Amino acid sequence: MATLARSRIFTLGNLRLETPVFMPVGTRATVRGQELDDLEALDFPVLLANTYHLGQRPGPEVLNAAGGVKKWMDWKGAVLTDSGGYQVFSLSEFCKIEESGAVFKSFLDGKKVHLTPELSLAWQAAIGSDIRMVFDQCVPSTVDHATAKAAMELTHRWANRSIQAHGQSNDGSSLFGIVQGACFEDLRRQSAEYLSSLPFRGLAIGGLAVGESKSQREDITELTTPLLPADKPRYLMGVGTPLDILEAVHRGVDMFDCILPTAIAQHGVAYTSRGKIDLKRGSYRLAQGPLDPECGCRTCRRFPRSYLHHLVRVGECMGWQHIAHHNFNFYRRIVEGMRTSIKAGVFEAFYSQWRAVLGEVDLENPSNIPAPRKHHGPSLHSPSGLFDLVQNAKSEWSVRGVESGEVMHPGLVGLLEAEKLYVEQPQLKNLCESETETSPIVIWDVGLGMAANAMAAIRCWENSAARRDLEIVSFDTTLEPLELVVRHQRRFQHVWHGAPKKLLADRSVDQKHPTTEAHLRWTFHEGTYLDFIDEVAKPRLIFYDPFSPKSNPALWTVTVFSRLRRLVESVECELITYSASTSVRTSLLLGGFYVGRGDETGKKLETTVAVTGKLRSALVQRERLLDDAWIVRWEKSSAFAPPMSTLTRDEIGNRLRAHPQFQPKARTGADPLRQELVLG
Repeated sequence: MATLARSRIFTLGNLRLETPVFMPVGTRATVRGQELDDLEALDFPVLLANTYHLGQRPGPEVLNAAGGVKKWMDWKGAVLTDSGGYQVFSLSEFCKIEESGAVFKSFLDGKKVHLTPELSLAWQAAIGSDIRMVFDQCVPSTVDHATAKAAMELTHRWANRSIQAHGQSNDGSSLFGIVQGACFEDLRRQSAEYLSSLPFRGLAIGGLAVGESKSQREDITELTTPLLPADKPRYLMGVGTPLDILEAVHRGVDMFDCILPTAIAQHGVAYTSRGKIDLKRGSYRLAQGPLDPECGCRTCRRFPRSYLHHLVRVGECMGWQHIAHHNFNFYRRIVEGMRTSIKAGVFEAFYSQWRAVLGEVDLENPSNIPAPRKHHGPSLHSPSGLFDLVQNAKSEWSVRGVESGEVMHPGLVGLLEAEKLYVEQPQLKNLCESETETSPIVIWDVGLGMAANAMAAIRCWENSAARRDLEIVSFDTTLEPLELVVRHQRRFQHVWHGAPKKLLADRSVDQKHPTTEAHLRWTFHEGTYLDFIDEVAKPRLIFYDPFSPKSNPALWTVTVFSRLRRLVESVECELITYSASTSVRTSLLLGGFYVGRGDETGKKLETTVAVTGKLRSALVQRERLLDDAWIVRWEKSSAFAPPMSTLTRDEIGNRLRAHPQFQPKARTGADPLRQELVLG
């Protein structure tokens, strides 16, 4: 498509706004972890404040007494306030939409709040914002046409009431309308036409980034922007990544806000002119260069990547604050570059160049451009925005990683699959009731996620006549997925138990068995299991369920599995994973494990089991050990290489064929791996 990108100067009361423009999000009258002087030095003209949160705490009385939020927080720029419509949709577990407004329970004390268009504008007046949004009804972008139409029409009626309420303020602020209509072209046209006829100073495109695919969002944006008045600013609410902004500017949008600069920084992720990098990865341990050689921000001038990697790994808050400062500078530079290129008439070249960098695709080879992600239904975000709650076609709820697009196994389905794979397959009940073994059963839960795997093990232990203690050690880079499902626990039966809440509160659980003298100890370690591999008890079972090799290749390499294999050299250990990919099995084999076909679960006809010691004989007896026929299939596979491997096909093939698993003595006798295998 020919570009619709534009750069304009809009006068909104006392605010002179040059677009395209990005607005940092200061939800609670502060941009998390950032000094306002730094943001002012980066020339961000507008901050976004949150009406839903500030209206309830500190409340309009405090804000009125302080003379408005700008004076209160000492911000010299302008402020835009959203109306609270999106937060009512995304954060309120119990909400009723009425003609008068939205009724929901306060996040502070559970008391009923009746938020109307009039109250929303009154709260925004107390905040003292320069740009205010009408109160709207936000619905998932995947709803049916009738639901979307009803929400759009209610939004239009509320828009008229918002105009009347705003007219009473007479304080020079500007009011924006919000176009709704989900992903239906006819509704978006109706909404844009109707709202364009009303006396708004600008118009926003709402109801996106709430369940639709990336391509749907771009199509709706491309449809809507030409329908809006050319002499008024166009604001795409809550979007997004640098690539999202680039695509939206290409389609004629002027204004943006998003929490991502700080949200991803808290996970050690930075945007750079060479692509996005994850500073948690061990490859940055010795990296002495700046985050971005082309960036002159304070972070890039002062700190090498290795130092930032260290701060992230040890959980020092200054690490993510430094990264967030860089991310804000990157956003400023990329948006400034858009403005400059538009004015110079070379935006299309700028767009092609940066789309390749930000999207990590080769624009000259369209086959390399990934297909749009399949949407999974309505979403409810975690506080950082990096995870959301989604619903599939069967109305099953789960958690999705927003950046990777990967969806965890749905609640009840995930629990049933976990019971089959991680409980029944290794005969955990028998281990719990063993009369010959007295030591605790140690389970490493690699990738806590929604805690379905850990809860399957706990329920098995509780329902058994357990003679042995159970120790579960869970690892993950964040507790946000578990926090999300506990917050919405009525949708997730597997957390109808005290243990997940206790783990969230204390990072550990210690409880006695219901009928025996055995004890459960469940601990959580924030980071990858490699950070703690030498500090925790050696495992009898490993539930290996981090995000996939595609999203998180560093945890699926030969080096990682070699290190793990050496750790469990002297114990019997069984590693179980959902993955049955050739590359993962190759990685486990080259790491020194015996590898077999795991049980079927869900849509997977096979999973994978990797073992040490005498456990090899169980795979042999069940005829599950990978054999020469697998080697033949490997030779024909295009996914022959382990993740992040630099070995050639011949080098890998020679090592595989030398593996004792594929020798005749692997079927009988002592464990030959223990005697002769060093493949890492």
